[in-house]
Amino acid sequence: MISELRFSLLHIVIWMAILYSNNVFANNINSSYYTDSISEENYNFINPPFINDECLKWADSVLDRMSVNEKIGQFFMIDAYSIKDDDHMKEVAGIIKKYKIGGVMFLKGNPTRQIIMTNYFQEVAKNPLLIAMDAEWGLSMRLDSTIKYPEQMMLGAIQDNHLIYDMGKDIAMQLKRIGVHINFAPVIDVNNNPQNPVINSRSFGENKYNVTYKGLAYMLGMQDNRILATGKHFPGHGDTDTDSHYDLPVINHSYDRMDSIELYPFKELIQYGIGGIMMAHLSVPAIDSAKKMPTSLSEKTVTKLLKKKLGFNGIIFTDALSMQGVNNGDNGKVETEAFKAGNDILLVPLNIPEAIERIKKGVKKGEISIYDIDDRCRKILALKKWVGLDDFTPISTVNLYEDLHKTQYYLTLRRLIESSITIVRDNNSFLPLKRLDTLNIASVCLGEGDSNTFQEALDLYTQVDHFTLAKNADTLNFKKLFVELKPYNLIILGVHNPSRYASNNFGVNDEVIDFIETVSDNKKVILCMFTNPYSMAKFNHIDKIQSTIIAYDDDTLIQHYTAQIIFGGIRTEGKLPVTVGGYYCEGDCVNIDTAIRFKYSIPEEIGISREDLAGIDSIVHDGIEKRAMPGCQIFCAKDGVVFYQKSFGYHTYLEEKRVKNTDIYDIASITKIASTVPALMYLSDKEKFNTGQKMSYYLPELLETNKKHIFCTDVLTHQARLIPWIPFYVSFFQPLYKGDELFSNEFSPEFPCEIAYKMYLNKEYKIKEDMYSFSSDSNYTIQVADHFYIKDEYVDTIFNQINKSELRENNGYKYSDLGFYYFFQIIEKITNSSFNKYLDSVFYKPLGASTLGFLPLQRFNKSIIVPTENDRIFRQQILHGYVHDPGAAMLGGICGHAGLFSNANDLAKLMQMYLNNGVYGGERYINKETISLYTSCPFCNNGNRRGLGFDKPEPNKRKINPVSDLASLESYGHTGFTGAVAWVDPKYNIVFIFLS
Repeated sequence: MISELRFSLLHIVIWMAILYSNNVFANNINSSYYTDSISEENYNFINPPFINDECLKWADSVLDRMSVNEKIGQFFMIDAYSIKDDDHMKEVAGIIKKYKIGGVMFLKGNPTRQIIMTNYFQEVAKNPLLIAMDAEWGLSMRLDSTIKYPEQMMLGAIQDNHLIYDMGKDIAMQLKRIGVHINFAPVIDVNNNPQNPVINSRSFGENKYNVTYKGLAYMLGMQDNRILATGKHFPGHGDTDTDSHYDLPVINHSYDRMDSIELYPFKELIQYGIGGIMMAHLSVPAIDSAKKMPTSLSEKTVTKLLKKKLGFNGIIFTDALSMQGVNNGDNGKVETEAFKAGNDILLVPLNIPEAIERIKKGVKKGEISIYDIDDRCRKILALKKWVGLDDFTPISTVNLYEDLHKTQYYLTLRRLIESSITIVRDNNSFLPLKRLDTLNIASVCLGEGDSNTFQEALDLYTQVDHFTLAKNADTLNFKKLFVELKPYNLIILGVHNPSRYASNNFGVNDEVIDFIETVSDNKKVILCMFTNPYSMAKFNHIDKIQSTIIAYDDDTLIQHYTAQIIFGGIRTEGKLPVTVGGYYCEGDCVNIDTAIRFKYSIPEEIGISREDLAGIDSIVHDGIEKRAMPGCQIFCAKDGVVFYQKSFGYHTYLEEKRVKNTDIYDIASITKIASTVPALMYLSDKEKFNTGQKMSYYLPELLETNKKHIFCTDVLTHQARLIPWIPFYVSFFQPLYKGDELFSNEFSPEFPCEIAYKMYLNKEYKIKEDMYSFSSDSNYTIQVADHFYIKDEYVDTIFNQINKSELRENNGYKYSDLGFYYFFQIIEKITNSSFNKYLDSVFYKPLGASTLGFLPLQRFNKSIIVPTENDRIFRQQILHGYVHDPGAAMLGGICGHAGLFSNANDLAKLMQMYLNNGVYGGERYINKETISLYTSCPFCNNGNRRGLGFDKPEPNKRKINPVSDLASLESYGHTGFTGAVAWVDPKYNIVFIFLS
């Protein structure tokens, strides 16, 4: 058992973290937020941020020293791969050095390797290099070991654009950390073609205003932090079904239509100072009627439309010139034509030396103005000054991983995901799920061979049976699964393992669609699409599905939040950013305004720094090392948000099986407040029980005992003069010598267990052979432990011994189990039901607390139950799945003072219900006034700190406090002999569970 000191230390760490780090960290987070509205009052200029006197002055000073070749070299941005070897690095460096290249775009690789290459490239370059990346959804678009943010279609569902700004800021900070200056983002194409093979989920959606506002927020987040944003792909790549990587798409819309929709986001972002725009490889006859003229090579598109008509004077990038949509050979012609059209930076050129010569010839012929070269070069140099390349310092790789994975970045990521997941259908307000006791739930993951995070997260809320079907499943597999689902009345279907391509319906094949529709014909179905929403266009009977959730992607965090939405752990506000077939329209949504169950998140969400919680881990590891316990579970929630949920150590000191969050512990005396007390409160609300009554009112047999005048209130507050406990099991002992009075049937209720233990060690007794059996039969019906049965007549013996027990002379506070044996009888008598079944039906099942209950071996595999103790006195075996308390064991494992088992997560649901004044999961279990009565301290003025069944903090500073002194006097809970704590603090809205 863990010591009281360690209990206290754990409490102190929890309460200190909540009380002292909350405001500090919250202030840090808030200071990082962009809180002003995005409006013309804040950004009403046209010039990009690097077009200013300081940057241009520095650019002129550098330009004066450059040769023509060096100036032309600034227009080329070549590609590099940090995944490749040193030969590739030397090859790229050679090109930079020889042709005085202006920039490098990094593609696939690793952040550490990219920094090494960047430092090397900057060292060999005569003029500092602009470093660019495609990082639309963060560095992970190109680099491993980095954070993946949602793709833009998912972001398009978000209603709070400040979250997009925060993402832009975070991505900017990560790019700066690895030496990148330009992000080829945001995509501001309006995706109004579901078959678009190249944009699609990379767009914010089909609504031009939504695309504009989100593109603007993303842009500002980056440029406010000195990373150049690049709007793409001008003049709009959203309405095409051709991939420009392989061919030249043609858009046949009129100019008015293009101006109204496709050009709208570009025009708006130009007005707000976007620094870069990337040209698309498209053919748009309404803008340039020349046959098969790519917009990236079109002077009418680049110069006349973008520069002159729209007034853009930032940096214009071509899309990669190696793409088949523009490539017409490697003789330098395409680069030259792109430059003549008005582009500033030629991305991934095919033939640099030939292109340089062609541009120089163009100057000589008067086709290209040297003044134009100077002007464009000046812009590029001004950008270099703006991003800090006037004073380049080699980038360090020290603490790189930590710097790229700051907790604040993950907090932003979580907020983005939570705000984007969209409920598009919810018949009869089915979500979030309520009345869990009426549901027999199965989950099916389609496209997954194994269970996943989605299913694990569902288990946090209630009992769910899980099935999976791999992506290559055949018709026979689907039929077999359909039969297996017959017993269930609710099926949660997850469609996983998506594809990016519209050509194969984003990975959702006909067999999956048929199966979903067949199940929906027969069952209530919640459909969760972890894929592109366009994939639903092929469904034929979508209206039969009870609830449909669009999750957009299949990341583990997205899966976790989707499960939380189903059970009401989080609110929803996402709106569908595209139209799906004839079923769902852009803007469709069903919002859940209030969370009704636990939300599972990180401590920073509620303003607590995880560093401040490190003391918990330290205390626990110290306790395990000193063998205070082999392992434990700890659960902490504040404001309904689970911010700390960890398991430590092993099931036993043999260190064979690690503790998991799903493992089940004997919670000992917490049984009092997790079974007896809630039952009494519930019966009080039904006017079937009154704490002001005498115990004998409910148990008339007590009228013939010294307990006839004991009041229920005094029993609940442990001041009824009852002795602490009775070692009933001692009657089983047979002494090995004569004259021993310890083992007579009329033993002292204050029998010292230490004496029995010493006698056990000295082999001075044995268990009477006629008192137990190794197997059950008509005489031995009560199972006390593994292969250990006793006669059911001992139930009467136990209560007779309690009835005959003496009362203490002092009527002050003295903790006692005995009154809760009586409450066990009272509850069964009032309800005319077995104690465990009554609690299960009224509380545990409706709460979704599936592990909370008695007799765990009848409900769960032994492997997830943690052994409690090696009982070397009475049962002489390791207690594994059988209640530790011998009195409860002799009653068959069920009583009002001990016998409950649970994991921390499920016990916390009951405690949160108390904290919510009797409500959890949208259902009221106990009246607020009743909760207030039972958790009060009615006799504090008389020196008794106890509530009605609940323990309370000790207000007298001279006495031992069962909880941290930082906890408020309003707090309440209980501790258990096996090493368990359950505590609630209404003042700080905290739930704390410790099980060992």
